[in-house]
Amino acid sequence: MREDETDGGYIASALGVGIHAEGDTMDELRANVKEAVDCYFDETMAAPQVIRLHFVRDEVLAR
Repeated sequence: MREDETDGGYIASALGVGIHAEGDTMDELRANVKEAVDCYFDETMAAPQVIRLHFVRDEVLAR
């Protein structure tokens, strides 16, 4: 998960699967991540019981 420098808000991507979510606030992002995970895993797949968010902050320095 990281802050979106261009538009503001936050974005999250799962490692190893095609799950992506975004939100304007941390609370919105958390809710959207849960919804994205629920949508990705159907009843034939074992969905994770715990979702861990790893916070990353990308910074660009101009000279």
